[in-house]
Amino acid sequence: MGRKVTVATCALNQWALDFEGNLQRILKSIEIAKRKGARYRLGPELEICGYGCWDHYYESDTLLHSLQVLAALLDSPVTQDIICDVGLPVMHRNVRYNCRVIFLNRRILLIRPKMALANEGNYRELRWFTPWSRNRQTEEYFLPRMIQDVTKQVLAPFASWSSVVSSAFSLEDSGRPAPRWRLPLLGSRTVSLETVPFGDAVLATWDTCIGSEICEELWTPHSPHVDMGLDGVEIFTNASGSHHVLRKAHARVDLVTMATTKNGGIYLLANQKGCDGDRLYYDGCALIAMNGRIFAQGAQFSLDDVEVLTATLDLEDVRSYRAEVSSRNLAQASKVSPYPRVKVDFALSCHEDLLVPPSEPVEWKYHSPAEEISLGPACWLWDFLRRSQQAGFFLPLSGGVDSAATACLVYSMCHQVCEAVKHGNQEVLADVRAIVDQLSYTPQDPRELCGRVLTTCYMASENSSQETCDRARELAQQIGSHHVGLNIDPAVKAVMGIFSLVTGKRPRFAVHGGSSRENLALQNVQARLRMVMAYLFAQLSLWARGARGGLLVLGSANVDESLLGYLTKYDCSSADINPIGGISKTDLKMFIQFCLERFQLPALQGILAAPATAELEPLTDGQVSQTDEADMGMTYAELSVYGRLRKITKAGPYSMFCKLVTMWRDVCSPWQVADGVRRFFSKYAANRHKMTTLTPAYHAESYSPDDNRFDLRPFLYRAGWPWQFRCIEDVVLQLESRGRQDLDGVD
Repeated sequence: MGRKVTVATCALNQWALDFEGNLQRILKSIEIAKRKGARYRLGPELEICGYGCWDHYYESDTLLHSLQVLAALLDSPVTQDIICDVGLPVMHRNVRYNCRVIFLNRRILLIRPKMALANEGNYRELRWFTPWSRNRQTEEYFLPRMIQDVTKQVLAPFASWSSVVSSAFSLEDSGRPAPRWRLPLLGSRTVSLETVPFGDAVLATWDTCIGSEICEELWTPHSPHVDMGLDGVEIFTNASGSHHVLRKAHARVDLVTMATTKNGGIYLLANQKGCDGDRLYYDGCALIAMNGRIFAQGAQFSLDDVEVLTATLDLEDVRSYRAEVSSRNLAQASKVSPYPRVKVDFALSCHEDLLVPPSEPVEWKYHSPAEEISLGPACWLWDFLRRSQQAGFFLPLSGGVDSAATACLVYSMCHQVCEAVKHGNQEVLADVRAIVDQLSYTPQDPRELCGRVLTTCYMASENSSQETCDRARELAQQIGSHHVGLNIDPAVKAVMGIFSLVTGKRPRFAVHGGSSRENLALQNVQARLRMVMAYLFAQLSLWARGARGGLLVLGSANVDESLLGYLTKYDCSSADINPIGGISKTDLKMFIQFCLERFQLPALQGILAAPATAELEPLTDGQVSQTDEADMGMTYAELSVYGRLRKITKAGPYSMFCKLVTMWRDVCSPWQVADGVRRFFSKYAANRHKMTTLTPAYHAESYSPDDNRFDLRPFLYRAGWPWQFRCIEDVVLQLESRGRQDLDGVD
């Protein structure tokens, strides 16, 4: 006879330090899991306090309030008769750990600390936590009094601590009395049940064995699930705080399916979702897998704050799967060191499950990169808007690809809001009513909603073309934004008049005979005044229209321009948040094409076809003469390659040249490659200081130049790179010499 178990995993939109909101979302997820018949519920990493607390983890308040929430969970009737697995920081012997606390019916079964901490890229877990390094070992954790008051765990006689680890919670077979410790009277020693096991152990229920992993541990070369599976653990749980990066979902799904393909077993993955107060967007993707196949897939992007997945699976399928793999059983499973087991008088299966149909496997549905851009940053924008309690967004709309992509993301957000309301999401409805300040409002048309929450503005100057003005206005009309047109020339002339009055000199553009310094200063003053105008209108445009609130200013500098520093410091790229700051120009164009087809926005066709330009230099016969790629001295496609090699491959100037001279051998000579590398690193070094002022941006690319948090490089360089560039020149000369020798050898 099969032993079917129903298990639940969650994706929760937790917010750092929102203990009240986080508690309510956890309770809601447990309630849903129980309603679906689950007897084990797994939540995301550090779900009680929120993953992104950063240096708040140093504060005793964060630990205190996390324990208070844990006490509230233990005491809630919602958590009865289901094993609950929650995440919070725990201080043990004056050392701070990132932990899972697993409890049942007001009794803590196990505190399992994280053993492999994420400490690269966006993650700094070693800054706040210590990894648990004692494999297959546990210690006594003394429960704080506020927890003891709920659990009522008191002194009792025991033979040794090993008997505590193997002790169980007794439940009467018929009814639901308050559980009690089963106390083996094996000696006169007394061990305080004010303590619980803390460390690397697994849970042994009546019908199965459950082991925990925490996020990063799945990504390590020798994950805990390997040895746990060999020791008979049948259900693996992984509580994650894994953020979205374009094209990352494949890796996450592959890791889980491969784990259960090699070793068999059931795997539950929970994840944070939404923005918990920073640049990262956690993309859910909760899943349940068994024996290499997916049985439940959660949404990757969603406005639902609470998502619960359940699956009913047969443990006999795990056992028969493992029995067939003789190499596993003979070569490894029979020799593995055992894990400490915490025995639990509880079953995940029940006698009535015989007629319950098991879950069927499903094919994982991936989003295309363009869909990911359409959904992820839009959900991130929604979290920022509703949690900042602002009334909408203000976007300088230039008529180019970057600002058009930003506008399309707000329009995509409006689509998702309308869809969520249509499907009965009351939280989204309440939030949108608060944003528009109308209690009876129900959004139905994304275009109409966009007119309420997005103000776009074309800021013309004497250097602006009619074509870009028309493209911006047409796009605004098609998405429905409240559009404003203004001219900044009076402000530019006033500022330059002050300079001339003080110095007696009037700078000129290069086409009018000015120097490069004059030319650059005249461009920068236009860009910076646009930033000033953007913030003025963001603060007062709703006031002028008789509406309440202010607007968040949106930036629209892409990751490639930020990497090279092709932007003016404190210009209109300086904003409150930037939804495209981690997305490459190449991907943004692909996204624009997607929006053209998905949302039927014909204005995007002209925007795609137009050359990228800053429009800060004088026009020639009314036409744009300045282009971004000409100014940069490289294409956007080349810039993306430089960025990936610099950050992901960890290539300096010399290593980058060595890679590119092979990669581009069919299109560039060694000297051309060397010139490109020199140009990139010279501009990068000269402009690196601009990264210190980048607008907080949605992190979607693994080569983001975001300063002091993701890309930890200095901002003052010797821009000439004399030693490095000389090494490159030596190699080029060697290659040229070798080429001449080869030619001399040809008859």
